[in-house]
Parts: sequence; structure tokens; C-alpha cells
Amino acid sequence: MRSDAIKKGLERVPHRALLHATGIPRSQMNSPFIGLVTSFTDIIPGHIGMRDLERFIEKGVHSGGGYPFIFGVPGICDGIAMGHSGMHYSLPSRELIADMVETIANAHQFDGLVLLTNCDKITPGMLMAAGRIDIPSIVVTAGPMHSGNLRGKRLSMVNDTFEAIGKYKNGLIKDEELLDLELCACPGVGSCQGMYTANTMSCVTEAIGMSLPHCATALAASSEKRHIAFESGRRIVELVKENVTPRKIMTRKAFENAIRVDMALGGSTNTVLHIPAIAHDAGVDLTLDIFDELSKTTPHITNMLPGGVHYLEDLHNAGGIPAVMNRLLTNINDCMSVSGVTTKETASKAEIMDEEVIRPIKKAHHKEGGIAILRGNLAPDGAVVKQSAVISAMMEFEGIAKVFHCEEDAMKAILGGKIKAGDVIVIRYEGPKGGPGMREMLASTATVAGMGLSESVALITDGRFSGGTRGPCIGHVSPEAMEGGVIAILKDGDRIKIDINKRQIDVLLSDEEIKARFKDWKPIEPKIKSGYLLRYSRMVTSAGTGAIVK
Repeated sequence: MRSDAIKKGLERVPHRALLHATGIPRSQMNSPFIGLVTSFTDIIPGHIGMRDLERFIEKGVHSGGGYPFIFGVPGICDGIAMGHSGMHYSLPSRELIADMVETIANAHQFDGLVLLTNCDKITPGMLMAAGRIDIPSIVVTAGPMHSGNLRGKRLSMVNDTFEAIGKYKNGLIKDEELLDLELCACPGVGSCQGMYTANTMSCVTEAIGMSLPHCATALAASSEKRHIAFESGRRIVELVKENVTPRKIMTRKAFENAIRVDMALGGSTNTVLHIPAIAHDAGVDLTLDIFDELSKTTPHITNMLPGGVHYLEDLHNAGGIPAVMNRLLTNINDCMSVSGVTTKETASKAEIMDEEVIRPIKKAHHKEGGIAILRGNLAPDGAVVKQSAVISAMMEFEGIAKVFHCEEDAMKAILGGKIKAGDVIVIRYEGPKGGPGMREMLASTATVAGMGLSESVALITDGRFSGGTRGPCIGHVSPEAMEGGVIAILKDGDRIKIDINKRQIDVLLSDEEIKARFKDWKPIEPKIKSGYLLRYSRMVTSAGTGAIVK
């Protein structure tokens, strides 16, 4: 076993003494040493229930014949970090998490890992580490939150709180209802209830084969989630004995499965950042083009929040990810999974409980998948839009640019009534380098939607969006402004043309005019000039490559 490096031989007397000091009896020194990585914290609803799941994973590891060691990694709640300086740290935290898992797992020579995670950057960070160190690993995502309820109406955090800001500003709701929404939208433990980034990444993790069936959709605090936690703890010991490592599971074909499921679900645009980054650490080369290629041949068969009406609990009750893969069976690759059962076997045995939640291919909501990759003179290296959350009338749009250097300035204009039908809000210098950290623009996109402008106004940015974004919001514009992308030289009044069907995004300027503007252009001063974010901005690559750090 790998852990023999810290527990076997004459030279390891001091090591064994230290291990015994932690409480390990001699009888357990020949057991596989399993690292239980947890992102428990008191401040993230999706993570507050992890202490309970840690116990059940521990029980499973012991039952399987292993010995568990818990260690922690940090977590950031994007909802709480949204709209202020804290959001600069969200995407960069993904790299910290991957580095921390790698560091502890290798320093202590664990034989295997159980990765207990749940939210936006934590799940991809842990998967990046798993692919990087390539020791037997299994992921337990802690589960989605139950829907909220107010006077008989189901609620979700994103659609019913962030969008409430715009509704309140527009006089559509009053003080009392606003306060009621604050109290009722999030009833307790779990990740946000729709197909936002946290739950999209949980679904991607299951589809890729790194968590047990139904792990992605089983609700937080449910007995089913406890069962999955226990079985994951037991199963990791078997994976160690069988030497099944992440790179044997996270293959090119497995990533294709994950992207197909993502397209069928209409998942978050953030997967276009995270899946290539995970693949990179797993030694698999994925480009933006694979998302568009698979989107064009994968129907959108679930109508999930934010663009639709269904919650994660509905998807789970309808059969979960195995049932979604059953619908896509002819296009699903047969790959290994941590369960020991191949993806096609799991999908073929799945039962679809609700044909409205997981529609037949012939009744798909859209012929294409949820995400489209746009290119043009404004984004030669690509830009991303969740096309499943855009109404048909806005799939083609031409409007007038209103340009801002940061989200805060854009928010002032939106709330101040300065954005009108026919405008294209441009928020630049929010990319991986320019942000730094590529902040999510949920506050601005949700306010636009709440004010009833999402069917007449577009928004483009070199930053990114929450999985809760809906409407013609185009992010990840690459190259970003800080790297000299064309978005850097846009001016108020420029005409911008968006054609999602044709995958085009252009500013209607001649090549000569663009070149002339760049003669006088220079990037703005870095917004943050010290600490981790300065180092991050110097090393991070573009959104088009997954914003990986080199």
C-alpha cells in the first residue's frame, strides 16, 4: 500500500509513534489509510450538514476495512460572496482547494480519498486534485436543498431572492413580501435548489463516474444521502484494493458523457470553465469546441430552474442522473465508474418516473443542449451562453453598447433606470486576470430579469455568470479586456450583434476602426496589487482554457 511509506520498516519507528499518538491501535496499522476530505463550514448552507455525513463515511470506511483520517479544505458560498469584493476569491479558491488536497494527500501518503463536497468551486477543485494525484478516490456531494415555500408557492434561492431586488426596485413587490422571501427561500441544509452551478457540478460528477448513482440529486439531510455516504466510505476501500484510480475513470469518453448530461440538463455555463480544468489535471485535452459539438447533437430534455420550472427534488424523484442517461443511452459511452458498474449498465437499468421532468427525446424542450459557444470579432477565442434560458425572440439581437469597467458601476446604472430596451450591457475587466478572479455577475443579471428587461436587454462580459442566470447573458468573452481582447476598446453607442443560432457575436466596427482604437489603448491598472489575488492574476490563463493556473 502507498501508506506503507509512513508505517512500515525500521526507519518508520518515529512515524508509527506519531500515528499511535493520534489513537490508531496496532490492529489498524495494516489497514488502508483513507483521507476523508471535507469542506464543512458553518457559513455555507450546502455544507452545514457535512458533520453528519462525515460520520457515515467514517462508518463505511471502517466497515470496509479501512482507517479514515479527516482533514478540511476551505469553502466559499458564491451567493454570500456575490456583488462585492469577496467574489474575487471564488474562482481562485478552486486552485487553492486542489493544491491543498494534493498537498495533504501526498504528504501523508494516503491510500485513497473520499471527497466530501457540495458547492460551486469546491467540487471541481477536489476533482482536479483527484485527477492530479491519481490515487483511488470517490466523491460524495452533500446534496441539494429542499425547495422553500411561501403561501403555497415553491421558492428557490436565486430566482426568488436575487431577482426580488429588481422586482422590489420596480415596485412589483413590497417590503413585507421581500422580508418573507428572505426567510422562506432557503429552508435549511443543502445546495441551492435549481440547476445552478453547485448542482450542475454534482450532476457532472455523477455522470463522469466519480460518485455513486443518485448521489447528485439525493436531498441533503435525507436518509438516502446517509446511505450513499456510508456506501461511498465502504466502496473506497474496495477501490484501493482494486487499484481503480481517477484517471482510469475520468477518460475522454467519460468527459463526453458528462458534457452530454450537462447539455441535456441545461446546466450552468460555469461547467465550461470547470470541466476543461478537471480534464487538464486528469491528463485529458478538452477544448471549447467539444461543448458546442456535443450541444448540437444533445437535446435539452429537462426544464430546470433558473430558466425552467423544476427543482432538483423533482429531478431526483423522476429518476435522477441514471434516468437522464437512459434517455441519452444511444449516445452515452460505456465507461468505468466508482460504483464498479459501467455507465451503460447503470443507465440501461434506470427507470424514468416522470416523463414531464425527464422528457422523451421526441418531446425535448430544445433540439440542442443548454450551452452554446459563440465566436466572432468580439470573442475570437470564444464566449459562452446558456441558450436554454434564452427566449426564442432574443436568440438574435442587435443593440447599443453601454460599457462599464466593473459590475458595481453596471448595477448603479441598472438600478438607476439608465438601461433601456435595446441596450447591450458590457461589463469588462472582470475576467480571470482583470477581475482578478472572474467574478460572477448574478447580481446584475438577476436585477435585469427582476426589472422585466431580460427579454429586451443583453449583457456581455469577460467575467462569468452564476448558474442561476437566465436571459441573453454572454460570458467568458475571450480574450478578456486585460489581455487586449476587442471587448477592451468598446465604447458607448457601438452596435453589437448577437446570433446564438449561428454562434456569432460581433461588434459592428470595421477592422480598420478596431486597429485604430487599439493604438491608443492600454490596460487599466490592476485592481488588486497584493496577496494571493495578485499572484493568481499573474499565473491564470484565459476563460477559453478553463482559467487554469500555470
